[in-house]
Amino acid sequence: MPDDLNWAIGGEAGDGINSTGKIFAQALSRAGRQVFTSKDFASRIRGGYTAYKVRSSTERVESVVDRLDVLIALTQRTVEENMDELHEGSVIIYDGERTMMEDFEAPEGMIDLPVPLKSLAEDAGGAIMQNIVALGAACEVANFPIDNLDEALEKRFGDKGQSIIDNNQEAARLGEEYVQEEYDRDEFGYDIETTDNDYVLLNGDEAIGMGAIAAGCRFYSGYPITPATDVMEYLKGRLERYGGHVMQTEDELSAINMALGAARAGARAMTATSGPGIDLMAETFGLVAQSETPLVICDVMRSGPSTGMPTKQEQGDLNMTLFGGHGEIPRFVVAPTTVSECFHKTIEAFNYAEKYQTPVYLVSDLALAVTEQTFAPEEFDMDAVEIDRGKLVGEDEIDTWLNDADQFQPHFPAADGISPRTLPGTSGGAHMTTGLEHDELGRRTEEQEVRIEQVDKRTQKVETAKEEEEWDYREFGDPDADTLVLSWGSNEGAMREAIGFLDEADVSIRFISVPYLFPRPDLSEEIEAADDVIVVECNATGQFADVIEHDTLTRLKRINKYNGVRFKADELAERITDELDTPQEVPT
Repeated sequence: MPDDLNWAIGGEAGDGINSTGKIFAQALSRAGRQVFTSKDFASRIRGGYTAYKVRSSTERVESVVDRLDVLIALTQRTVEENMDELHEGSVIIYDGERTMMEDFEAPEGMIDLPVPLKSLAEDAGGAIMQNIVALGAACEVANFPIDNLDEALEKRFGDKGQSIIDNNQEAARLGEEYVQEEYDRDEFGYDIETTDNDYVLLNGDEAIGMGAIAAGCRFYSGYPITPATDVMEYLKGRLERYGGHVMQTEDELSAINMALGAARAGARAMTATSGPGIDLMAETFGLVAQSETPLVICDVMRSGPSTGMPTKQEQGDLNMTLFGGHGEIPRFVVAPTTVSECFHKTIEAFNYAEKYQTPVYLVSDLALAVTEQTFAPEEFDMDAVEIDRGKLVGEDEIDTWLNDADQFQPHFPAADGISPRTLPGTSGGAHMTTGLEHDELGRRTEEQEVRIEQVDKRTQKVETAKEEEEWDYREFGDPDADTLVLSWGSNEGAMREAIGFLDEADVSIRFISVPYLFPRPDLSEEIEAADDVIVVECNATGQFADVIEHDTLTRLKRINKYNGVRFKADELAERITDELDTPQEVPT
């Protein structure tokens, strides 16, 4: 049998696919197994194919692969959608008593496993628990101790009362017992190993929310939008425990404006949105930069343009975050490359925002947002978090920053571009700032020399940051390989596992994953040292490849994917091998 287990449940939107998948992922995690999940769901509340996939192993897993070992099929379409990933020995669990599945027969070589899911669920207390019956059946198929599922069910239904927990645990037992009585486990060939390891299971949106709390964020405003909503869902009820507030606004314009107001009042503030929301926030983004207000704006990318495909993967917003907005706007663009990096880079984003008094785009994507992954608890060490509030001036220092008329200078043209900053209520620190061009006091001006001075000052902040901070990349594979692969965002995990597949094929790869998009590391030497350079990203035009070509004046090969589905490790290995067999095309 394979070293890892690939499990999935599929059906129609509204069938409880997401909650069922998460329960099983939590059960595997509690059993000391590494977990990596993937979701495929339609952009509607009910109807349309949806699936939840779990890859699990005792070793680290960082990607999905083109293989399914156990499939719970609530509809026949589920089998059709996953046919390319099913293999000889795959087990298909379904309800043979349901009209839509009563004539179903598993393809040749696969194991047909009809289970009366609805009838058994009714015996346990209600048909709504048929998915839990299927989980019990899956536990028996995989020889997975069902006690681990009991713990996950307690966590999922703990706030609904003990009777609900008991009913669901009974439903799982009935599924397990049915398979025990009707089938021979040996014919399945699966035997899940458990360990005593302790893991935390969370997705990228949750990690961003956790990072915001750790960073000292005390105000969040947002409008619900897929796939960024879970950031707000995570913070709601948690941020308040630390004296913070979460505001659900009427639209994205209100969200960023309220966050701007909170930041001006001295709170560490954030908003999160996706796609169309970033477009709407562009005008206030300019005001944030012009007023030199520290603010973190999280963009969880999805397929566009316009409404696009709200529940599908894409990395199409890079140009917007790098260049969007009227006028020339200093900014930082930070893009986590893993679920755990969503936590760490969120903390960095807040520090950059306050240290350099500028807006910071925290750029994630749907693949990171919805992926649940396991980590050791020490990965999120709250005691190691450092908070840097920058040039925050108190009353004991205020005299240093007053002019001859005892006026505070919030936009003083400091050599490093970073002016002093006071919080409301600081004696002697009263000031105003306008979105119009202004002088060092924040008063509007059209004086040419002042305009040049203020633009140069704001621009200098980025240059100062380039010198003071480590804008480094993450490197994997063979550092001496002739082939260099570059990527950003959520592609890192799939690419890291692809290196293993490539090694088996005697293809040596140096892989660089870039989490800092602006400022970004200079990759000139790395590219010059390579014979082949390939850029991997989930968009049609190669936006990251474009900026690297601009930086290095070197033509690069590209692997692009824009069908709404994330890269898989084995897929990437195959496409890289194919690309290396293709001569570099140079425009004439």
